[in-house]
Amino acid sequence: MRVAILGAGGQLGTDLQRVLADWDVTPFRHADLDICNYGSARAALTEAGPDVVINAAAFVRVDDAETQVEDAFRVNAFAVRNLAQVCRDLDCTMVHVSTDYVFDGAKDSPYTEDDYPNPLNVYGASKLAGEYFVRNLCPRHFIVRSSGLYGFSGERRLGRNFVDSMLRMADDGKPIRVVNDQVLTPTYTKDLAAKIKQLLQTRGYGLYHVTNSGHCSWYEFAERAFSLSGLLPDFAPTTTEAYRSPARRPSYSVLSVTNVSRTTGIDMRPWSEALADYLDSTTSRGQKGET
Repeated sequence: MRVAILGAGGQLGTDLQRVLADWDVTPFRHADLDICNYGSARAALTEAGPDVVINAAAFVRVDDAETQVEDAFRVNAFAVRNLAQVCRDLDCTMVHVSTDYVFDGAKDSPYTEDDYPNPLNVYGASKLAGEYFVRNLCPRHFIVRSSGLYGFSGERRLGRNFVDSMLRMADDGKPIRVVNDQVLTPTYTKDLAAKIKQLLQTRGYGLYHVTNSGHCSWYEFAERAFSLSGLLPDFAPTTTEAYRSPARRPSYSVLSVTNVSRTTGIDMRPWSEALADYLDSTTSRGQKGET
């Protein structure tokens, strides 16, 4: 199978290349292809001739999106519209990665694919718009919503993930305050990449929620990372109200993974097990706190 990966230098893109190494993969990093340039994107994908296009590129700076609204929609919505049109015209499958932030957090049980989205912030709204373009323009598609992604990035400019940032702050001896009233399921990009591969082999097109299993607050996630790393930083919980982020975030955005487990026949491992694996891999690479 010929696969083009957009956003190949990011955390998910890097793991997709590893997981799909036995397929014919053409990676496109940001330096190789600006997905917002419709002509360039069409020409590059036409030349690559893929059976599948995986869009792992996105404007993911949630707080920045509140003031950079045009940029967020340009990348997360309008570029996605163009990609969906190209995939339709090339008669290939499109995989589009979305987010739990399409929900408002008012529900107190895991969100299913049938639940009505209601984003609280610009980032979530832009990602939801991208979803609608894919659903309406590309007949063969997988829309994959995930949550709290972390993994190894092939591009340093993309910055650190939450785990790496916490470990670096602990190493630096800085006081660390993390919200304990936002509940989600952190997801290792290696596991997400593997599940995308499994989905592609089913041809069961549609919308899927894909995360590791279980749930925790951001505080509990950081606490487990410190415990597994043997660190005892100046660390305490705080609230969303006290933290005062520019963007509103859902207090509960756990996603139900029943549908994807049924479709692939394989359950996702617990988030705590995935985190331990990531930290073991980080140590073996000699990259503690690096991306």
